[in-house]
Amino acid sequence: MKILVDAHGRAPNPRRVKIFLAEKGVDVDYEPVDLAEMEQKKESLTRLNPLQRVPVLILDDGTVICESVAICRYFEELHPEPALMGEGAQGKAMVEMWQRRMELNFLFHVAQTFRHSHPAMKEMEVPQVPDWAAANPPHVLRMISMLDGELAGREFIAGDRFTIADITALIATDFMKVARIDRPAGVPNFDRWYDAVSSRPSAGA
Repeated sequence: MKILVDAHGRAPNPRRVKIFLAEKGVDVDYEPVDLAEMEQKKESLTRLNPLQRVPVLILDDGTVICESVAICRYFEELHPEPALMGEGAQGKAMVEMWQRRMELNFLFHVAQTFRHSHPAMKEMEVPQVPDWAAANPPHVLRMISMLDGELAGREFIAGDRFTIADITALIATDFMKVARIDRPAGVPNFDRWYDAVSSRPSAGA
């Protein structure tokens, strides 16, 4: 079993899986893919993932699982503790709700800003649309403001336990720097949450 990941550790989705597995205490072999050298476009990786993206989980029987949350789900089923995707019907639904919100309303907009503005993405995002890049940061700031209000009443994004929703929001927040989106002032609850989750040992994975 191995997981293909970004060789330089900057891509958010491979990092999401690595943090998830660090929280689980699961050791997996990681095989680096140099995205800057366009290794993800080579035929060998394209056969595994036609979308030419990482992470890619390759099981011992040859089964290939792509998409970071799907990979996390696989390991959640194998190693249910600590539960990072919720417990019970209500708990799992709440984590899924917040995970989707963090992915679609936070990480997506940070990533789109980066992909459509950064010179390093010029060959990967064809065509780059500068106006689309400029349209995304306001969505990011609105989500942070909403989270600041939500986090006034609880420790973590989906409740009183650290979950995959926190992992997604953490990597989105960290990726804001790469996307050149400044974190806003006046969000003390969000800042408290970020300081706590970014201090966890798994954040360095």
